[in-house]
Amino acid sequence: MTSKLKIALVTLALAASGMASAQTLLNGSYDVAREFYKDYNAAFIAHYKKTTGKDIKVDQSHGGSSAIARSVADGLDADVVTMNTSTDIDFLASVGVVAKDWPKKFPGNASPTTSTMLFLVRNGNPKHIKDWDDLIKPGIQVVLVNPKTGGNGRYAYLAAWGYAKKKGASDAQAAEFVGKLYKNVPVLGKGGRDATTVFLQRNIGDVLITFESEVLSVNKEFGEGKVDAIYPSISIVAENPVAVVERTVNKKGTAELAKAYLDYLYSDEGQEIAARHALRPRSAAILKKYAATFKPLQLFTVQEMFGSLGEAQKVHFNDGGQFDKLYTVK
Repeated sequence: MTSKLKIALVTLALAASGMASAQTLLNGSYDVAREFYKDYNAAFIAHYKKTTGKDIKVDQSHGGSSAIARSVADGLDADVVTMNTSTDIDFLASVGVVAKDWPKKFPGNASPTTSTMLFLVRNGNPKHIKDWDDLIKPGIQVVLVNPKTGGNGRYAYLAAWGYAKKKGASDAQAAEFVGKLYKNVPVLGKGGRDATTVFLQRNIGDVLITFESEVLSVNKEFGEGKVDAIYPSISIVAENPVAVVERTVNKKGTAELAKAYLDYLYSDEGQEIAARHALRPRSAAILKKYAATFKPLQLFTVQEMFGSLGEAQKVHFNDGGQFDKLYTVK
């Protein structure tokens, strides 16, 4: 064997051993966050290499938040979950997959970013949709996510209910208002991206209710000028909670990496990337820097209107709850 061949074989062996030792982290996340985490993952990998000298790989698995939570509970080895509703992480805590006190593990109720619900209408807003009241008018078709399968849909429902209450409605009147809205829903999406596809590729509906962050994704994927973003007068604060999947990291030995991954979401760079993807950062300084992106509107919290997402889940979204009473899935 020549010396050159020996050197080549040793180099290959070292490379292979380095690849084998590189840890891989899997992020189980909600539908419309895929572009954000694609950019965030690249930044985190570079940061981790710079600060630790270690090579890592980060994979993503996306879907409706509730569907992802069920997949993790059923054995998907995600190291972390990054969701758009706390009830899905509460579910994982209830089955022993994440820590019971997960909201206390990271700042801001373990939610490094927030969002809100707004309307996407077709270019030029041909139906002149400006606020929630317009969505219950005869002849208006509304596309949104099934609240049984995605946090996007739950927040849309709660935003509509909260709007009615903020305008002085009783619970009975709020139920009537939301019922009228869902009578204008021709189809429910399984997740945020599915609802967007229904609206833009299948050309169904006059208005899509979705997260503020979805506007940038729509413009990137479908081209500028396809939709206009309409900010209603009142909407809801949607927290984007995160958690380490204890079951997975204990098995894989990735606890330190998983924590570092979620910690970095709170860093200036992580918050900047979030803001560029129209996710509202917790950092006041960065939120101010991107004031042009995040238009002011009257916001209410889940806690203020419903007590908690868990309580809202029981009253509105569990089988036999308020949603089942006002809407029959087509």
